[in-house]
Amino acid sequence: MPIVSLSDYRSPAFLFNGHLQTILPALFRRVADVQYERERITTPDQDFLDLDWSLATPGKRARSLAILCHGLEGNSTRPYMLGMVRAFNQQGWDALAWNFRSCSEEMNHLPCFYHSGATHDLDHVVQHALTENAYERVVLVGFSLGGNLVLKYVGERGDHLPTAVERAMVFSVPCDLGASARQIARRDNYVYMSRFLSSLRQKIDNKSQQQPGKLSPTHLRDIRTLEEFDDKYTAPLHGFRSARDYYQKCSSRHYLGGIRIPTLIVNAKNDPFLSLECYPTEEAKNHPYVFLEIPNTGGHCGFCLDHLQGNYWSEQRALQFLETHVAQPAQAAWV
Repeated sequence: MPIVSLSDYRSPAFLFNGHLQTILPALFRRVADVQYERERITTPDQDFLDLDWSLATPGKRARSLAILCHGLEGNSTRPYMLGMVRAFNQQGWDALAWNFRSCSEEMNHLPCFYHSGATHDLDHVVQHALTENAYERVVLVGFSLGGNLVLKYVGERGDHLPTAVERAMVFSVPCDLGASARQIARRDNYVYMSRFLSSLRQKIDNKSQQQPGKLSPTHLRDIRTLEEFDDKYTAPLHGFRSARDYYQKCSSRHYLGGIRIPTLIVNAKNDPFLSLECYPTEEAKNHPYVFLEIPNTGGHCGFCLDHLQGNYWSEQRALQFLETHVAQPAQAAWV
């Protein structure tokens, strides 16, 4: 099986560019038949994480679990998360959609938030799920920032992942964080940049009121890009020297070599958030575990098949990959 495979995905004709393929699912998709049960767990640094569980059979744990990681300023209720939860539930899998720090309804306690490389929180969630429940199979699913987190986590742990964690599937991943930040800063991506910064500014303002004297909102009015935000807030809050240092240390592209479980990366060719550096073709080439798939269309966390019926290809592809036999690497092909 090729590491970079020919993809069978095609967007519906009415979604004729990457922006429509990104925006319509984000704004108009509805997934009404998922019921969560929330659990709050305490982190080792005495903060908290909110975990949303959806069991395939209410009141009874399954033998298999999918752990889902959302994107930047997302949460467990985003349509792409709910759709994936439903797809796994329908196949008899439990699903755990966890909310990053500050991304559930309540602001987290500490001055820090979440970031693209916070694998300690993902590991805490994985260990909690395995300690409290006797799951025999666990897979990790990530979207956008959450996809970067998953790739960094499995690459960092390598042979030391919990043995139950057997596969990873990620979609629309900014494998090179700096290049992606510059891509989103392009003029034709103004709408996305504006929405992200509006949410992040509000979060900093709220946090500064919660943590008087520890966090100042004075830089907010001058920030115009995600890179500037990361330089002023994300990096210093989480122990990095600068945005550049943060991007270098947390970009998942640098960790792919350590991956030791079958891992699927799906990045659409027309994703408006991703630059060429976010398609790790060289790293995936001849890698025995990494499968890089580059559909021509799909946008960012889109991959709609039939909007009215609620069918999305990303969910079908993730379930298909569960049963994929990992063959010897074959010649890569850009599609």
